[in-house]
Order: sequence, then structure tokens, then C-alpha cells
Amino acid sequence: MFSIISDSKKTLPFFTSVSAGFPSPAADHMECALDLNDYLIERPAASFFVRVSGHSMTEAGIYDGDILVVDRSIKPAHKQIVLAVIDGDFTVKYLMEENNRWALVPAHKDYEPIQLTHRTDCQIWGTAVGVIRRLVP
Repeated sequence: MFSIISDSKKTLPFFTSVSAGFPSPAADHMECALDLNDYLIERPAASFFVRVSGHSMTEAGIYDGDILVVDRSIKPAHKQIVLAVIDGDFTVKYLMEENNRWALVPAHKDYEPIQLTHRTDCQIWGTAVGVIRRLVP
């Protein structure tokens, strides 16, 4: 019915709105082609993808196997989801600040926050700006 529009990048048809309730004629809503790189990545030189492993961010809508879009050029700030390296291990958590104390906080009740102190070996690699998930394996 619709064909892929292609130039040097792969782009797909983009529908501006699709009802999650009663059906509507989708062709009436086709706006243009959508390139996922253009949609998800503002600064290509500073961005990368990372696959999530684990369940500590499920209440933020990030699930095991999802792919995060991470932008290193965004300065990490309070309440942002960040990719961090703690003692050599990668983790994805909310960066939270309270009373001049920083923590990496999970979005799952079964996981504990990681308090950041001057003794914690922590590097913030970037800020999560998007998540990609396959609905059908």
C-alpha cells in the first residue's frame, strides 16, 4: 500500500496521528516520511545507542532489551535519566539531587538508590533522550 521513500537515508511513511480507540482512515493522516535518526538524534557526533539489560527502570518505561538513545552533549541535570559508569559498571538511572547530595535512583521499587559521594567512582556518560522497543520479537 505504501512504499518506502529512499534517498541516501532510509525513511518510512509517517502518520501524524493514529487512533488508539476507534479506527480512522490512516491515509488521511499521512504527513511525510520519517527518518528515525532525524527524529531521535539532534547531535549525531555526540550520540550513541545502548541496549538496556535489567529491570531497574521499568517504572520509567525502560525495559530489559530496549535500546536507549544517549546524547553526551547534554549536561546531566536533576531528574534526568542518565547512563553512568559506577566502579567500572554501566547503569541507567535517574540522576537526583537533594540537599546538595546526588544519587542515581532506579525506577523500580525492588532496587535501591546509589548514593554518590566523593569516594564513589562515577562518570556520567550521557543523558537518555529516547528509547526504542520492538513490540514483536
